[in-house]
Amino acid sequence: MTEVTAPMTGIVHQLNVTPGAAVAEGDGVVVLESMKMHIPVPAPRAGTVQEIRVKEGDFVEEGAVLFVIG
Repeated sequence: MTEVTAPMTGIVHQLNVTPGAAVAEGDGVVVLESMKMHIPVPAPRAGTVQEIRVKEGDFVEEGAVLFVIG
């Protein structure tokens, strides 16, 4: 399992997958908004999204776990 963390503090603007979705390395899974910029958070490897730990509108700190890939 790979826990993917927020690269910066921000708000979860968009979720692009649901648990059980297959993703390829580099697919944009979550989009964060920080300082009026949208920052995509990519999958670091191919796999299946096991869990999403945030929802749209959540405020997250840098380092918070956003999703888990198995």
